[in-house]
Amino acid sequence: MATERYQRGWDRLKEVDGEAGEHVIESLSGIAPELGQYIIEFAFGDIYSREGLDLKQRQLVTLASLTTQGGCEPQLHVHIRAALHVGLAPNEIIEAMIHCVPYTGFPRVLNAIFTAKRIFEEQQISNVPL
Repeated sequence: MATERYQRGWDRLKEVDGEAGEHVIESLSGIAPELGQYIIEFAFGDIYSREGLDLKQRQLVTLASLTTQGGCEPQLHVHIRAALHVGLAPNEIIEAMIHCVPYTGFPRVLNAIFTAKRIFEEQQISNVPL
């Protein structure tokens, strides 16, 4: 039986990531199901469910954080798709990444931009104006 925290997290995960979030959790079931539970309960049940920021703002923070960390391209892939899913425009995603250049440097931002480019191509999004 799911706890209230788990259910709140599961509902928020689906709202943010749609089917992609479900796939991430399913992919952990055979190797680290507890990690999936932590993601649902803590990240989405506690953090993503807090008041104060809307889902677009939360995704901008997430994209900036993953961009500045570097080496997070698989997670960026999930969260760029989530950002589009919650209504961020492609140019907002790119602008958030460009804004990270002075803080993290060109290589990490380039990796993030190219990850976004692949997703935009998959979703047939073209002419991303800034």
